[in-house]
Amino acid sequence: MRNMRNISVHKLDTAPIFEQNVEYIERKGIGHPDSLIDGIVDATSHALCKEYINNCGLILHHNVDKGLIIGGAAEVGFGEAKITKKIEVIVTGRATDKFENTRIEVNDIAKEVAKNYLKENSRFLDLDNEVIFDSKIAMGSADLTQIFARGKDAVPLANDTSFGIGFAPFSDTERLVLETENYLNSKDYKRIMPSVGEDIKVMGVREREKITLTIGIAFVANYIHNIEEYVNAKERVRSDVEKFAKKLTDKEVNIHINTGDSLEGAEVYLTKSGLSCEAGDDGSVGRGNRVNGLITPFRHMSLEAAAGKNPVSHIGKIYNILATELSKDIVNEIEGITECDVAILSQIGKRIDEPLNLNMNLKIGKGASFESVEAKAKKIADRWLEDIGKLTIDISLGKYKTF
Repeated sequence: MRNMRNISVHKLDTAPIFEQNVEYIERKGIGHPDSLIDGIVDATSHALCKEYINNCGLILHHNVDKGLIIGGAAEVGFGEAKITKKIEVIVTGRATDKFENTRIEVNDIAKEVAKNYLKENSRFLDLDNEVIFDSKIAMGSADLTQIFARGKDAVPLANDTSFGIGFAPFSDTERLVLETENYLNSKDYKRIMPSVGEDIKVMGVREREKITLTIGIAFVANYIHNIEEYVNAKERVRSDVEKFAKKLTDKEVNIHINTGDSLEGAEVYLTKSGLSCEAGDDGSVGRGNRVNGLITPFRHMSLEAAAGKNPVSHIGKIYNILATELSKDIVNEIEGITECDVAILSQIGKRIDEPLNLNMNLKIGKGASFESVEAKAKKIADRWLEDIGKLTIDISLGKYKTF
């Protein structure tokens, strides 16, 4: 018989985020160097999981949650550009490379994954001549590997003492920031505006009923032949985002693009590849978006780098995703809850379905009582923990984003 899970629920009397005077939200787009390296290491974890299952019959210990993009150098002008110093992509971490008599070429897998990931998420990089790929994955430490092995025949054991954080629902501003980047980096928009590169960053601030979006876009030089075309491209994007924003919010939205430009000196944000890492902008795992796709300093957040961690026992990945999904279910399934945040804390070596503490803070709307929702919230949380094995499988298959 399992232990009773330590689940606590509390009522918060503070105003929900959308009623507060100010909020900041940031989204680093898919082409930002921090997002690129997050995507590469997480795709490496998925590939290792597949390789382990196919060759060993189970997922073996790995944490490839360290990685770096070292920016190159470029010469860029209107209508032309070239990369003069190669971009470097380095994947590091720990992974099991041998099981019984089977050898797993973890570094070869990581380099292949990195190349394929950049191919899928950038349009103008010459991957053979403009990027260097390297992997320095080593064997995992003995203690963590042993903890992983002890849990392989039952509920996995946490391989870190850490916590995960999640909240729901998104405010208008949070949704607008996230969806604006998704919109500008969609395949449909790239067909309309191929000059818009993949490296897009959206910063949102709401001051009462007014939202300001500051958007950084790496425009592609080969599509822009003079300063007039650049100005027109910026205005086209600004106008498109303005129309898009009206579908998501009734609030006033002001949009600013590439505010560092000097039009008088023709000093503008042009790139060869649509990526800032071509010209010295580096990327590091864990410096970008949280698992919900945003950076939200006015909310509770974990600073854990979820991307690349193993999906079986590493709390830094599992509990951040679990907390995010649980908070969504609490809001969607229980009438009267206007906002929910979830925190889940592990102890190394303990079962992942029995956290040291799972805490939910609920903001209750008018007409509802805390007593009417407390038991329901605990039941939903217990259900998620009971089904945590399915969650880890879905994470290993890449069904949940980590950035």
